[in-house]
Amino acid sequence: MRRVLAFAAVLFWSLPLLGERIPVAVSIAPLADFVAGVGGDMVEIEVLVPPGASPHTFTLKPAQMRFLSRARLLVVVGLGLEFWLEDAVAAAGNPGLEVVVTSRGVKPLDSNPHIWLDPLLAVLQVASIRDALERVDPDHRLDYEINAARYIGRLLELDASIRKRVATWSHREFVAFHPAWVYFAARYGLVQAAVIEASPGKEPSPAEMARIIDTVRRLKVRAVFAEPQFSPKAAQTIAAETGVQVLFLDPLGGVPGRETYFQLMEYNLEQMEKALG
Repeated sequence: MRRVLAFAAVLFWSLPLLGERIPVAVSIAPLADFVAGVGGDMVEIEVLVPPGASPHTFTLKPAQMRFLSRARLLVVVGLGLEFWLEDAVAAAGNPGLEVVVTSRGVKPLDSNPHIWLDPLLAVLQVASIRDALERVDPDHRLDYEINAARYIGRLLELDASIRKRVATWSHREFVAFHPAWVYFAARYGLVQAAVIEASPGKEPSPAEMARIIDTVRRLKVRAVFAEPQFSPKAAQTIAAETGVQVLFLDPLGGVPGRETYFQLMEYNLEQMEKALG
């Protein structure tokens, strides 16, 4: 009887854990979609940098720190994107928290962190997330393997689709708001001819504005790209001087119509086609 009661007690205290989801914090919305694609219903996801904010300038809130204090994984890009990472991990006081740096193994271009905008580099990020989930939840290893393979298959299809579409474009040079698209450009044979803000939040000087305007005119660029996370004022000034239009590229998404990674990339492709197609 004692053994039965002991077993019942263990079962009782284990019940709240059965079906409990793994708390996973991610820095940006694209990583949330990667985690959801691999983890499915087995994960609880908290996006630390909310839609409309920039990871380059964002400050974590108390509610997010509380989530970090109980999270099993913190999934980040690395390469300096999450400048707050070390302080946040220390403040969370969570010895069970594993930090997953998804840029490990990627050869960076000038330490640029925007690797997720290249679908083939996103494959490596998804693989890192899969491996991390398997470490903290080995009982669902097969589920993570299957889900990751399915998601990676979609990324490979996206890569093939982008190649076909870009091959039809008549222009290759573009002016970006900040250097978020260097990996995408390198992958698909495009040229980032100029950037409006080389460093996030640092407006271009008059001399820099003059050089960008000259570049737009010389290359017959048809549009300059702004981003929804920053003021478009500088882009609008350049457009007014050159007679081109302002279009918005979104490197982060997480807003209606761009919640998933694939929706986000489709949106950006459509914007690029307006300027380069």
